[in-house]
Amino acid sequence: MGGQKKRVAIIGAGITGLTVAYYLQEEIKNNHLNVEYSLFEASKDLGGKIQTDYTDGFIIEKGPDSFLERKQSAARLARAVGLEKELVNNDTGQAYILKEKQLYPIPGGSIMGVPTELTPFATTKLFSPLGKLRAAGDLVLPKKSDPVQDQSLGEFFRGRLGDEVVDYLIEPLLSGIYAGDIDKLSLMATFPQFHQIEQKHRSLILGMKKGKAKQPSTGKKKGMFMSLTGGLYSLVEAIENHLDPYSVLKETVVDHVEKENGGYKVSYQGKQEWFDYVVLTTPHLVTKDILSSYSFSEKLTEMPSTSVATVAMAYPIEAIKDDRDGTGFVVAKKGEYDITACTWTHKKWKHTTPEGKALLRCYVGRFGDEDIVFESDEEILNRVLKDLKSIITIDGQPEFYRITRWKQAMPQYIVGHKKRIEEVKEEIRTKFPGLFLAGASYEGLGIPDCIDQGEEVVKQILEQTTKQ
Repeated sequence: MGGQKKRVAIIGAGITGLTVAYYLQEEIKNNHLNVEYSLFEASKDLGGKIQTDYTDGFIIEKGPDSFLERKQSAARLARAVGLEKELVNNDTGQAYILKEKQLYPIPGGSIMGVPTELTPFATTKLFSPLGKLRAAGDLVLPKKSDPVQDQSLGEFFRGRLGDEVVDYLIEPLLSGIYAGDIDKLSLMATFPQFHQIEQKHRSLILGMKKGKAKQPSTGKKKGMFMSLTGGLYSLVEAIENHLDPYSVLKETVVDHVEKENGGYKVSYQGKQEWFDYVVLTTPHLVTKDILSSYSFSEKLTEMPSTSVATVAMAYPIEAIKDDRDGTGFVVAKKGEYDITACTWTHKKWKHTTPEGKALLRCYVGRFGDEDIVFESDEEILNRVLKDLKSIITIDGQPEFYRITRWKQAMPQYIVGHKKRIEEVKEEIRTKFPGLFLAGASYEGLGIPDCIDQGEEVVKQILEQTTKQ
């Protein structure tokens, strides 16, 4: 590609921005493209919400702790930057639901809360006989006549399986992913596969059962999640080590982006630079401010965000008086607890914890109930321990703890989300060629979802540059 060198600004160096920078750089190098990039990051470290604490031999994730293996882009990126030998699956074990001060095993055969095996569901004490009978109604209920209209996850699942199964199984499992309200989260933006199953098979239970039967048996069961033995931040470090250091601008806050002279003027810290392409991977409210000159950015304010916090606590193994062969529990919303979930990290991810130690990781904060996130560390710790000690026996205080607050960090994909984002992106495509939005605020929160979006942006940039 001849002519003047094309310039790409990537704003935000979370996993989406890092993905864009890495794969774009690979294309430039391998195909001798006349393109250069600048990666802008406001903080002193790259990685966004991917942060890992290394203390006394513990590996403590402060943000996400894993990614789904079936979404292959994350493992593929890890291999590309030399971390193939560091990939590890979680250890499997029983997971529980906390309901009314008691831990109930999640019924075997449940897939995202939808039952696919009769016996475990029929015998569980998690639901009343009437609740089980109502859930069985899914086997005979017709599918909804409108195959495309969006609705909340709660409305969809309550219609198929009833309130009890939703409140005490599906809600704590699904809403925990988004720290959201299942009765406000969009079905089509979060779990459209359930809608597709209903449309194809009519019954969720029968459809999920058929899908499960098609999956090949691989012998010994392994965990569906993956992480890295050096912690997820090792992925950030490995990507950074592959990037041109002169193209990475840390502690550089971008104030504004404006379309100008067929390209884009990027203003930051009293300076201005011009780029042919701009990729914004910042949280949607930050993006809204950066693009404040343009009316379409106002649509981004329609997306609420939730604040959450993680509380990691290190103990001697003998201090945890619980012999359950499990990996943790999630908390039914209809309860009096501050915690929303707890992972027994030393059992789920054995590489994270030194021999003879235990690591508990709890979560607080959910949509509409975020006050605890803004309390002092001491208050948060005391309330978390009060909850935990009413459920399992724990001796004493932790040897140390780490509390990480994530303020307005969880975008809420409320009903209509997909349509709103499509409208914003369509306006950008028609009026702002060369401008791209990607990241957790748009088409998936998980690490692989963000990587997928980053890869797609690189593809689109390359398509546009080769046409010119």
